[in-house]
Amino acid sequence: MNAARLEEARDLGVKLFRVVRRMEQDFEAVAASLGLTPLQARTLLSLEEPIPMRDLASGMSCDASNVTGLADRLERLGLIERVPGADRRVKLLSLTEQGMSLRAELADRVAADSSLSARLVKAERAQLDALLDKLLAD
Repeated sequence: MNAARLEEARDLGVKLFRVVRRMEQDFEAVAASLGLTPLQARTLLSLEEPIPMRDLASGMSCDASNVTGLADRLERLGLIERVPGADRRVKLLSLTEQGMSLRAELADRVAADSSLSARLVKAERAQLDALLDKLLAD
């Protein structure tokens, strides 16, 4: 690899990491404005339908023991509840009415307050989406 290609790759990598950090900051700010930690906000957005805690943990790339404490806190806030699954030994996490309302507000605010939404028009976001898909293809 020549020096120019190496510098180009480094510059693009640095910019991508800066974009990711900015998006994380955008998300953290929205979560905080709603009284949530980023992890609590991610959890609410992950709960489209009732799911077992181990599935939530897998989807969030964390240990199931971490989800137990997180679920306890969200339950105390009145945002989720544990409901029996088809196999009564397995408890599912489900949003309460309050949780569904907050999830909808969170999703709207994340989309509206994102640097992507603020700085890129729809056509540019579609172009970025296609480029990211190309980069992530196996």
